[in-house]
This record gives sequence, structure tokens and C-alpha cells, in this order.
Amino acid sequence: MKYMHPRPSSIVAALYTARDLNVDVAILHGPSGCSFKHARLLEEDGMRVLTTSLSDNEFIFGGQKPLEDALRYAEDHFKPQRMAVVGTCVAMIIGEDLQAALDGAGVTTPTIVVDIHAGYIENIAGVLTTLEAAEKAGWISPEELTRQRFLMEKANEVERVRGAASKSYIEASRGDLKHRAGQELMQRALSGAKGVAIMNAKKETAYMFADELLALHDVCPDADITYIANLEQRGLPKTRADAQRISDELAKRGLEPEFIGALDEYGANGDVLGRRLRQLAPSFALIVGVPHAIPPEYTDGIECFSITNGPRQVAPLREIGHKHVVVEIDLHPKTLGVREIVESEFGAVLRSLS
Repeated sequence: MKYMHPRPSSIVAALYTARDLNVDVAILHGPSGCSFKHARLLEEDGMRVLTTSLSDNEFIFGGQKPLEDALRYAEDHFKPQRMAVVGTCVAMIIGEDLQAALDGAGVTTPTIVVDIHAGYIENIAGVLTTLEAAEKAGWISPEELTRQRFLMEKANEVERVRGAASKSYIEASRGDLKHRAGQELMQRALSGAKGVAIMNAKKETAYMFADELLALHDVCPDADITYIANLEQRGLPKTRADAQRISDELAKRGLEPEFIGALDEYGANGDVLGRRLRQLAPSFALIVGVPHAIPPEYTDGIECFSITNGPRQVAPLREIGHKHVVVEIDLHPKTLGVREIVESEFGAVLRSLS
């Protein structure tokens, strides 16, 4: 299928994966505007992102020298523990040899080369290419690489079947009004009905999605609600650290949910969460993060309040029977660079309604 709406880039996916590997400096080998927004956001998250700023002249004659210069500059000025060279469409088209430039630069900092471009249909190519380079460098084990390949395939499958890649074009939507969805949710919780609140979040987005579980617990502390979160300790270095921080803060604030899955297992978590839903048999469920990972046969008959950060995820969620769908706009930029739970708009609405 050819998608008619914009989708994530493999180059950006490679940058985020480098960040998760505790890379201190990533160098984009391409024009200065390539992946500009995400490069700036990642700098908020502690990873410096440099660019070789290739110009039209270098599109013709090559840019190995600018890349060598950028590598030496990064090592001299930032004293990094790890670096990554990330390719772009321009580097691919003009046939740049990224490894040759790394060898020619003479840097001693452990550095991986990610030969990638944005021409892949699925952005997981950027994740896997980065992880393969990391495994070759000894940064992750072969077993972790195998695990990550499985997780990426499952995440891709969820998007193709029930997500933003399920149709050639999906209209963006802001979803339901938060105060109306919040009123309905509080009525169910305060009525004595049995409920479940599930966080199945993708990596750092959990810093805000966790707040929605906290807010429900804050305003309905005595309600018959079982809380579940994907905060088990597995994954790349940053992913494990984020899970630990969030679980520690939840506990300090009086909420200790069941742990099902890890922060990078959001796509593979659907069936196990669905089986737990069947065991609990609630009348309503708050599902935040990646709600569509749970197959609809498990949520049939449950009144679902789903919260996503994807405006193109609203229609697919409604199609699989989720009655209330709320969007946290700009959630991802708000969770980059943070190290504690961030108040969500929906959480703030719930607290105001109480």
C-alpha cells in the first residue's frame, strides 16, 4: 500500500534509536535542513545532533571531507563516550561511503555508522539498521538484537492492521472533547462499576501517559479499578532508565500498578493485556498510549476510553469499537528531555472536574 498521508522517517527513527543507545553525539550527513525538527527535539533530550550541512556543490562532488571534519570537531569539543554517523537521502543518492569517512577521520571515540535514508516504506528500517550496527560494535547483545527485531515487526503489524498505516489516507482528528470524556469516565468510576486503567505506552511518551492513570487514581481513589502499566525492566539503556523513574514516581504518589510488558513492547503487548482484561471482566477501561495494540476481540463489550497522541489514530480506534477517543496533542515534544512525570491535558481536566 502507498500511504497518502505523511509517515515517520527511517532517518528520524535511526536518530531516536541512537539516543536510546546512550549516543552522545549523532552526525547527520546531509543538508542542514534534513530532519531539522526532530534533531532539535533530540538535543532537548541530551543528545547533540550535528549536521555536515552538505550544499548543492557537494551533492555533485561528494562530502567526505565535511564528514571527517565534523567527526573530529565532535570528538574535540564534546568529548563524547559514543557517537553515531547517520546517513540521509542525499548521502545515499551520491553514494557516500560513511565508513571510509569514519576511518579517515581518525577519531578514537566508539562510533557506529548507520547507512540509512528515508526511502523505506516502514520506518523500522532506521531502528534495525542502527541496532545492527550497535550489535556489531558490541553495544548490545545478539539476543537483544533478535528481541528488538521481533518487537519492531509486532509494532509494524499493529500499525498496518489497526493503526495509522491501515489505510492509504486517514483524516486527522482531535478526537472527543476532553471534559466530556472526563465526565463520562468519572461517572463510571464513581458509580461503583468495575474498571481497568491500562498504560501501554511507547518509550518516553510514558512520562505523560502515566499521568492519566495517576489523575484517575487521584480523583477516584476508592473506585474499583485495577491499574496496569508496561514498566517492566527490559530494553535499551534509556528505555530501562525511563521505566524505573516512572515506576518509582508512581509509587511515591500512591499508585503501584501491575506491570505487564516493557516500554518498548507496546506493539507486542496486545494479547497478554487482552487476556488480563478477560480475567478482570471490567465494564469500562481507560487505555492510554497505544490502545490499538489490544485486539478488538478482547475489548468487545467493554466501554473503552482511549487516549492516543496520534490524530490519525482516532478513526481506526473508533472503527474497532472504542467509544471515547481522546488525543493528547504535541505529547511527544513535551516528553523529550524530561525525567519525571509530566501533567497531561486529560489528567488536568480530570483533576479540575473533581
